[in-house]
Amino acid sequence: MKLFSTFALAGLGMAVAFSAQAQTRVTYKSAKTTSSYYQMAVQISEAMKSGSGGDIIVTVEESQGSVQNVMEAAVRTGNYVFTTPPVLVKLAIGGKAMFKDKGNPKFNDIRALFPIPSLTMHFVMSNKSGVTDFAGMEGKTILLGKGSFGAREGAKYLKLFGLEGKVTLAEVELSNAGPALKNGQIDGFVTAGSYPAPNVIEAAAGTGVRVISLTDEQIKTSKRAKLVIPAGTYAGQDKDITTTSLPVVAYSTTQMDDDTAYALTKTYWEQKTEMGKGAPWWDGVNKGLMANISGKIHPGAIKYYKEAGFEISADQM
Repeated sequence: MKLFSTFALAGLGMAVAFSAQAQTRVTYKSAKTTSSYYQMAVQISEAMKSGSGGDIIVTVEESQGSVQNVMEAAVRTGNYVFTTPPVLVKLAIGGKAMFKDKGNPKFNDIRALFPIPSLTMHFVMSNKSGVTDFAGMEGKTILLGKGSFGAREGAKYLKLFGLEGKVTLAEVELSNAGPALKNGQIDGFVTAGSYPAPNVIEAAAGTGVRVISLTDEQIKTSKRAKLVIPAGTYAGQDKDITTTSLPVVAYSTTQMDDDTAYALTKTYWEQKTEMGKGAPWWDGVNKGLMANISGKIHPGAIKYYKEAGFEISADQM
């Protein structure tokens, strides 16, 4: 009996050890815990565990922003995954802008895995304002918010398209955009986030709004990626909305082996529809976003993309 117990315990120990070895552990560096991108990271973590049958375990780490995520790529080891707009990877490799004098040859080892929901510009005007295009915002009271990408981008567009000084900028927090719109304190607001954006959904349902489309010329002038929000995304929206976006991508480095990169990428795309049932912003991710990935894609991910029939450019190989 004692001998049997010894063998049983030994067998159990081997099984636990084998299970631990079979699991692939990944660190996913995301964003601040209060942001939608942190929520996405948690959803990806859950999807990876579910889709792999527990073989892939993703630990989500909070981040202070995309620049920090890229900087850590030069020093982190193992299966490090992080999110950032592709333009920051390009700047890091070139040692430019916020990466000036902070260059590191290991930035050249960064490799893309898959796109996640983009930061999408929304120019939201109340139906009562009567505004139907960007020029119509002249003379209106607009809420830009402060300190965010959306606020900076919104201010840039006002200047680019001739409305700087021609609109009244409201001194209201963006979190209060819905109530301010409803009580007539503002005519519209600018926000950037993954569509469908919760604050736009709320405003469309509670007040009635029109999300302004940009012209192709305006999109070209902005030097941002074009994005189409499909008709029906928001209440009362019967036509597609053309706007701009800042692509966001999940990256790793060449330290990640091909099998792990393949498994992560395959599981992500196979679980995307399921994730979309709980959070509609995943429905905005499609094969078309692959074109927004500048730089090289991880060979393990490329293996999956070739199997799944994705178009990969020569520059991404």
